[in-house]
Amino acid sequence: MPRGSVWQHAGVRLFVAVVPPRAVLDELEATMAPLRPGWPALRWTGMPAWHVTLAFLGEVGDHTVAALGPRLERAAARHPSLSLSLAGGGAFPGPKRARVLWTGLHGDLRALEALARSVAAGARRAGAPPPDEGRRFRPHVTLARCREPANVTGLVGELAGYTGAPWTATGIDLISSNPGGAGAAPRYDTVARCPLRPPAS
Repeated sequence: MPRGSVWQHAGVRLFVAVVPPRAVLDELEATMAPLRPGWPALRWTGMPAWHVTLAFLGEVGDHTVAALGPRLERAAARHPSLSLSLAGGGAFPGPKRARVLWTGLHGDLRALEALARSVAAGARRAGAPPPDEGRRFRPHVTLARCREPANVTGLVGELAGYTGAPWTATGIDLISSNPGGAGAAPRYDTVARCPLRPPAS
């Protein structure tokens, strides 16, 4: 992982995520594009915002960033690469009064959950405890948000049969969330990447 200036980001909102490769995101975009026009009231996300959050860290001050990098490196190195695919759809808290529309994951989900626990523990030891640590881990990619609770049962049904191509996750990304101006969507910037343990040869 890069040292020096990459860890001088202080007072920024950070999270740790697995980011699917571009080909997987292109495939999801091809599925979502024809669905969006029928639901103009939803706040749709796009490829720059598509990721699987492992731990949201919130506002991180300069007194913790120096410890955060090595902790995340060690957490990632303890876990092997993961075989994953995007699949299906759902909504939080439920399809009839949804606030968030998402697609889920198939594959090495137990290993992904174990990785998320290690990331959260490492962040906590570095002084950046995730606010939602201890809650049930529900891996997903957010596709849209609802300003008011919405019935998205039809959309969830449309996504029920979706199965994306499998891919191998080889690392985790530390990402900064930067507010967009004048109501624009936030901008996400990867500030560091920690590799997972490669499979045994």
